Amino acid sequence: MEMSVAAAAAVHALVGRRETLATAESLTGGLVAATVVEIPGVSAVFRGGLVVYATELKSRLADVPEVLLAERGPVDGDVAAALAEGARARCGADWGLATTGVAGPEPQDGKPVGLVYVAVAGPAGATVRELKLDGNRAAIRTESVTAVLQLLTDSLQEPPARL
Repeated sequence: MEMSVAAAAAVHALVGRRETLATAESLTGGLVAATVVEIPGVSAVFRGGLVVYATELKSRLADVPEVLLAERGPVDGDVAAALAEGARARCGADWGLATTGVAGPEPQDGKPVGLVYVAVAGPAGATVRELKLDGNRAAIRTESVTAVLQLLTDSLQEPPARL
């Protein structure tokens, strides 16, 4: 599935559910948000996003616990989940998306190029997916965007949480 198709599916599902979305991005540097806002009608569901490329901003802006970052580093599944929860809380959205990983060209903190974690946080908690991607920086970033949007669409297959 390509990025724009994944974005359209996610946006249309959110519109149908009358739920909102926010993002916290590291390796994708705003590409998730940029891809989502290409979809007509997105203003009904997209609240905003955080680009937290620097590790300390993951804590300062997205509320990732400093101890978690110190123990595991920024490329970690629990960090991805915390980023998604942070985006959701900080932006007042029903759903939060997050990306963190190594796009290359060099490994980072002992983590290989292509290791990426994407996360979706919603009313019932967070789901994380670990990816091991091949290709150059652009390919890894593009596949990460598609993967996080697909994970959101999969999560939206569940019935809406209504009180």
